[in-house]
Amino acid sequence: MSRAASTGTAPSGRAGGTPGRAAAASAAAGCVLAGTVAVTVAVVAGPGPGLTGYVSEAGIAGSGYASTYRIGVFALAAALLLLAAALPPALWGAAGPLTVGAVCTALSGAVTCSDGCPLPPFETPTVADLVHGGASIAAVAATVLAMVVISCSPHATPGLRRVARLGAAVALPLAGVVAVVLLTVGRGSLVGGLERLLLATAAGWGLATASVLGLARGRTPSM
Repeated sequence: MSRAASTGTAPSGRAGGTPGRAAAASAAAGCVLAGTVAVTVAVVAGPGPGLTGYVSEAGIAGSGYASTYRIGVFALAAALLLLAAALPPALWGAAGPLTVGAVCTALSGAVTCSDGCPLPPFETPTVADLVHGGASIAAVAATVLAMVVISCSPHATPGLRRVARLGAAVALPLAGVVAVVLLTVGRGSLVGGLERLLLATAAGWGLATASVLGLARGRTPSM
């Protein structure tokens, strides 16, 4: 009997425990932590309107913490790309959305919104606002899609599926409520608080997934 069969460990094609992927997972975890800390500092210490505004308002031109915010966003974009690289080949269906999410996250950091980050239908946005807002929404949507794909994939390890299912169970309803509130209520403390919860869920899922993938290095089976 193989070690994989006796211990219940998934085959290496599913576990994705190669040294290269484990290193990518470890780097992803570091980027999630660094990016989350930088964005949090910019939001908390910056001159933004608190919970009544969007997280992106910490990065508007003229803010003393715009650079800190942008560095954090780029670190989170790198984390998504590294997560995509850390996934085993059988989970290419999740790596694709993560790559798209990384590109959109980087775009949202490169294109800043105007003061207040106005969005339709209750405000009049600029082209930059639309690009920034669209990229941010697409990045979150792609990340949530990756959670769903992993949670449904037979090629994912039980640990990855558990983390993905928990993340999707929280993120999917939150994303739906945020979309409805944006279209019916608009900017305010409700959407501000929900947005922060959704982003925290995505960051928590990314960190947990990176940890599971990093630990998989020591679980590659031998006959």
